[in-house]
Parts: sequence; structure tokens; C-alpha cells
Amino acid sequence: MKTRTDLFAFFEAHGISHSTLDHPPVFRVEEGLEIKKALPGGHTKNLFLKDAKGQLWLISALGETMIDLKKLHHVIGSGRLSFGPQEMMVQTLGVTPGSVTAFGLINDADRQVRFVLDKALADSDPVNFHPLSNDATTAVSQANFRKFLTALGVEPMIVDFAAMEVVG
Repeated sequence: MKTRTDLFAFFEAHGISHSTLDHPPVFRVEEGLEIKKALPGGHTKNLFLKDAKGQLWLISALGETMIDLKKLHHVIGSGRLSFGPQEMMVQTLGVTPGSVTAFGLINDADRQVRFVLDKALADSDPVNFHPLSNDATTAVSQANFRKFLTALGVEPMIVDFAAMEVVG
């Protein structure tokens, strides 16, 4: 599994500018409010999910976005959704609960995880994610975040959670 050092080396190799703020570990969106004040841009919540068909999903949204898991499966065309098992999270994304991040897609070499991006987060610049652990926050511009996804071969499904519809 790739580490924070590997992630930053990947960024450098692909010309992805980034800045990182180290901080005490945070496990829930609400815990990082003081940290967020020091960092501009969109701050994220990330959900690792598994559907009734066995498909794994990663949802990245703005921290304040309301996500209705009971309705979301209709929107994204999945089976009913529930939180994915920790061991699958570690195996596919290389992270543990509290550290779930879109940057974990760097560890999903077999592309087992489908990525859903909140439209509001897709419109934010910069975006802030944990760099594979919850004791730091890394900011990248929206353009560099898309460059990261493209370098991995990941095409996000963009969902407007306010309207509960896929966009674009």
C-alpha cells in the first residue's frame, strides 16, 4: 500500500501542486472545525460504502452536504448501500476509518471502487483531503485534483446531492 510519502511523490511526478497542514488526528467532520478555518476551499467528508451487489463505492462531498443513503442507490444505479467493512477499506484504499479520502484511490490498483463526487465539491477550489491519514490535510486546486484522478484513470460520477441527481 502506498503511504503519504508515495502519494506526494505521485503528485510531484504528475506536476500536482499541493500544500499540507499537519494537525492532531480528527475522526469526524465536526472535530476539524478549527483546522478548517486555517485552510481555504472545500473541506470534505468521505464515505466508503458497499452495495447489495458487492460493488464498493467512495463518496467525496463537502463536509456539510447531506447524503441520503436510502435514496442514493436509485440515483447512482447501485444496490442498496451500507458502510463498507473496515478490512475492505484497508485492502482497497489503504486507509482506516477516520482517514477515508479520495487520495486513497491511489491504492485501488484494480479499480474495485467506483468514485462519486459531490457537485458542490467539484465546484470548490481548492479541495482539502486527508493524505491517507487523518493527522494532516492536503489542499490541491480543483484542476490538480482532476489531474490526479485522470492520472489514476478514475472518472468520477458527479452527483448533485441537493437535487439527488447525476450531472454532466
